[in-house]
Amino acid sequence: MYTTWTKQGLLVRFGRVATILHHGLALIGLAAMVLVLVRGKALFFDENTARSAAVGSIHYDGTVSLLDGADDADTQKYRALANYVSRKYRIAPDVTEQFVGAAYDAGRQVGLDPLLILAVMAVESRFNPVAESLMGAKGLMQVIPRHHLDKLLEHGGEEAVLDPMINIALGARILKEYVRRTGSLEAGLQFYNGALADPSSQYAQKVFAEKERLQQAVRQLGRPGVRSSI
Repeated sequence: MYTTWTKQGLLVRFGRVATILHHGLALIGLAAMVLVLVRGKALFFDENTARSAAVGSIHYDGTVSLLDGADDADTQKYRALANYVSRKYRIAPDVTEQFVGAAYDAGRQVGLDPLLILAVMAVESRFNPVAESLMGAKGLMQVIPRHHLDKLLEHGGEEAVLDPMINIALGARILKEYVRRTGSLEAGLQFYNGALADPSSQYAQKVFAEKERLQQAVRQLGRPGVRSSI
């Protein structure tokens, strides 16, 4: 009887010790997990916050400086465009400046009006650098990777299509090729949109209308006493 009670007592004590150890290990594991998450979060923000800019809920890490090499007149023009785009499409101003600067660079390289390139971005993606259509078109200029793999390979592969600077340069290059192929800017735009057979040229007219609005934003700079309401 005494032996049975002793065994039962030992079992009860052993059970209590096991329970304490179980809870202790669980608490240690939880503490370790919290520490990892906190340190990981701190590392993530330390690496990215300083150089990233918000695009709505998107963060874009850009390297293009809009004002590098620009004179005072160009600086005012770029800022007018950037302010217009930023306010209309609700994009962070510093990100908008990068897009405007990239459009000017691409325009000089391929021989297109940078305002036209910006207008295409507005119509195609509303300046969303991660926009994707049901047809597989991606990025600011809505480039379809499978149709332009040869060009994307020059930039490291298909994934490069979502790099905003590459996407702008690539889209401008494609548009210029289509303009040459079709013989006119209007037809080139229709071809870019996959709507060459549309007799009303609806897509091209939308781009031209947006380009005119961009030009209006620049023209307001030359009006004395006029405050921009864009």
